[in-house]
Amino acid sequence: MIRRRQVLQASAAVVAAPLAAPAIVERANAQSQFDWKQFKGQSIEVNFQVSPRADLIKRNLSKFEELTGIKVGFEAIPEQQQRPKVAMEMASGRPSFDVVNAAMHVQKRIIERAGWLDDLRPYIADQKITNPDIDMADFSEASMKVATGPDGKINVLPNNQDLFILFYNKELLAQKGFKAPPKTYDELVTIAKAVNDPSKGVAGFVGRGLKNANVVLYDNILLGWDQETVTPDGKKLLTDTPAAVEAATWYQKVMREFGPPGNIGFNWAECQTTFMQGRGAMWWDGIGFSAPLLDKTKSKVVEQVGFAPVPAGPKAHNCATFIEGIGIPAGAKNKKPAWLFVQWATGKDMLNEVLRSGSGTPARQSPYKREDIISNSHFPKEWFETTATSLKLARPGLPVIVPVIEFRDTIGAGLTNIVGGADPATEMKKATAAFQPVLDKSNEG
Repeated sequence: MIRRRQVLQASAAVVAAPLAAPAIVERANAQSQFDWKQFKGQSIEVNFQVSPRADLIKRNLSKFEELTGIKVGFEAIPEQQQRPKVAMEMASGRPSFDVVNAAMHVQKRIIERAGWLDDLRPYIADQKITNPDIDMADFSEASMKVATGPDGKINVLPNNQDLFILFYNKELLAQKGFKAPPKTYDELVTIAKAVNDPSKGVAGFVGRGLKNANVVLYDNILLGWDQETVTPDGKKLLTDTPAAVEAATWYQKVMREFGPPGNIGFNWAECQTTFMQGRGAMWWDGIGFSAPLLDKTKSKVVEQVGFAPVPAGPKAHNCATFIEGIGIPAGAKNKKPAWLFVQWATGKDMLNEVLRSGSGTPARQSPYKREDIISNSHFPKEWFETTATSLKLARPGLPVIVPVIEFRDTIGAGLTNIVGGADPATEMKKATAAFQPVLDKSNEG
């Protein structure tokens, strides 16, 4: 995975490129040829993963069709089916869709290696087909880093940037004299220990323990040691280093000593239920799971729930981020009308609505500065402040490699054993040895 220094270097390289974002934006803003209805009467097919963002777009398709005169066929299917469907159709070179929604935290490397998607820089630079209000600089640095390949190619425009945060129960913390959430890993342990009370069914810390699902939490913990799970070139695992073992040991401590019974089988849903029932003091997970916590028909902690950035680790303060984007297949039939859809779906109006409706956390920065959205939202101001801070701390939460799923399965099995009481150093060494040959083989292709 790529460290912050490489991010800055990569950003500089993109800026220097002939079709770099700032230059593109300047040219786009200077043009006056753009017309939303220039492809009136044409049709496109759109493929999305099922998500609140997909639901929102589907509800608003009539607005796009009225704006452009373009007819849209829209398909949204669960990610477990969408990813293999997309892979199969992309490999054929004849996809049935003109626009595709991609989970870049999982699919980035294979998209880049296989050349599945068109480079969006020429589209952005085309004064006739690009809205002068596209404002590429409004996308967060972390999201554009994921959207952009090592060669400067922009594969997608980002639409959502999930962020790991800390949910906390204000009442449970206050009962033990804590007026604020933890700022550091050490403080989290102190608070979790004080609040943890098995006799009352209250856990000090709630987190994922289930194989595969637990890797994203562990990855974020490891970022606190300023280390990622794979070297920047994606060739060597770093999951058995001293820092990796320390992170695994810390993970084991909070899960075993302060976690609820059975957390070895917890995915995000079990964590969320535990927290919503008031049986967990702190829960470290994705901000996209916020809305149900504030739903009085589902949650018992509506008045007590707090939102905070994840705490700082021993060597760094980072939060894991997971980016999704929207792109145009290289084999698409109707590319220019598709580009209008990509612009609309990732534009300020739509992403403002994503934030206002609680459908996600937009990859653009401007929605979080809209006082009308903040003041009229059912999310508290603390939620918006946490989001804004976390965007600045964001760092990829999974390695940028092709076999991401296999990585999560293999390392996740070791982490599950660790939650069960196994020696962290032994398990991390074993899991690393098991996955390194898989990574080596993937890098031969």
